[in-house]
Amino acid sequence: MPDILILYYSRGGSVAKLARQIARGVGEVAGMHARLRTVPPVAAVTQAAAPPVPEDGAPYVSAQDLAECAGLALGSPTRFGNMAAPLKHFIDGLGAEWTSGSLVGKPAAVFTSTATQHGGQESTLLSMMLPLLHHGCVLVGIPYTEAALSTTRGGGTPYGASHVSGPRDEPQPSEEEAALARALGRRLAQIAARLSP
Repeated sequence: MPDILILYYSRGGSVAKLARQIARGVGEVAGMHARLRTVPPVAAVTQAAAPPVPEDGAPYVSAQDLAECAGLALGSPTRFGNMAAPLKHFIDGLGAEWTSGSLVGKPAAVFTSTATQHGGQESTLLSMMLPLLHHGCVLVGIPYTEAALSTTRGGGTPYGASHVSGPRDEPQPSEEEAALARALGRRLAQIAARLSP
């Protein structure tokens, strides 16, 4: 069964919950399967090595996950309108994948979470799209045929799925945010199924 790699970094849990909604959408497409993976945290000063496997949640991503996927969804919380350092650090290390073209022609989507309504969701999503374009991916967004995109009072953009956690850092997406995340997962999986040999 072709896998859609849903690769994310999540510190407070919001992005992880959004990733699970995208995975649900992928699972709604016949013959497609979601593979959830995360990246390890990074720090300027390291006292001890991080464990090779996270204590909970999705396993860390490997080069094999990227090579085997039929499509890719990247997720990150926003950091001043940009993706978080752990995801950027991982992407910066993909020189071999760029040289070999292992992601060329694969559909890709992006998703994010912010604490505030105007906290940089769209610029964060755009920042994640740039390396995907360099890798030759085919970008997938959320079209306005998804009714919730026009009515959402929280997250959700044509650039990708998003969540507003609010002042109390609520990790659970609203019904509209979750519906849009599932719609993005479905669309990504449908396009991957069409593009797969």
